[in-house]
Amino acid sequence: MNRRRFIKGLLAVTLAGLITSVYGFFIEPGLRLRVRKWHVRREDWTAPPLRIAVLADLHLGEPLVGLDRIKQVVRRTNALAPDMILLLGDFFASHKGVLRPVEMKDLAPVLANLEAKNGVFAVLGNHDWWDDRQAQRRGAGPNQYADALEQSGITVLSNTAIKLEALGFWLAGLEDQLAIWRNGKPQGLDDLSGTLAQITDDAPVVMMAHEPDIFPQVPARVALTLSGHTHGGQIRLFGWSPIVPSKFGNRYAYGHVREGGRDLVVSGGIGCSILPVRFGVTPEITVIELTA
Repeated sequence: MNRRRFIKGLLAVTLAGLITSVYGFFIEPGLRLRVRKWHVRREDWTAPPLRIAVLADLHLGEPLVGLDRIKQVVRRTNALAPDMILLLGDFFASHKGVLRPVEMKDLAPVLANLEAKNGVFAVLGNHDWWDDRQAQRRGAGPNQYADALEQSGITVLSNTAIKLEALGFWLAGLEDQLAIWRNGKPQGLDDLSGTLAQITDDAPVVMMAHEPDIFPQVPARVALTLSGHTHGGQIRLFGWSPIVPSKFGNRYAYGHVREGGRDLVVSGGIGCSILPVRFGVTPEITVIELTA
């Protein structure tokens, strides 16, 4: 290879790296938004067909996810006319790319504009607990993020199961599995058995759990588990992510997973964590069609 070809090759590699960096740090995480649909069929689904819109991991903070971005997400979600909207936690952003934080008190009224004929429900994520210093000192709630959501008319489920009589199924919300830091390690406030004990009949169950790592413990009694937290790894190539914040690695990194007759859908979410980058995991509104 002569010098001219070497220089051309080096320039091409440098340009490709620059384009990839611009796309991964600015275009995909801050400008793109898609609707990702999954159809889950269950023989034990005795309720009417259900259309669920899921919003996970907003990780609010300028410039990538400001209030204007959330307003766009709200408009597109409402346009889908879902039967219900579920918020799967991590409203707070902790990565170093946040140039201007946005407070939960400003976010909650925007989320209050979400519209679904059967309601909007939420669970908290690990960052929502980690950011609440008073809750960390107590080792328990109340949590400022939950309070803000409730004040805006959004029901927050914390180890709670409620029967949606009009729809004929139970909606359960598990508390976060990494909520409280003690002795340098995160401890969960989740109570799966206590949550399921609140279910008093044979109607099907939809479970909200911020982290998907609980899924192996979820009984087949639960028709569908919905999670976020992983962001699909934020970087995903050919269905594989090099880093996934889960002890199961890529097993529950993204999408629809069926194991042992049980179903899990993991949303890729909206925002970023650790680093303000996304590549191959476009921010998404996740829609699940649940039918018999």
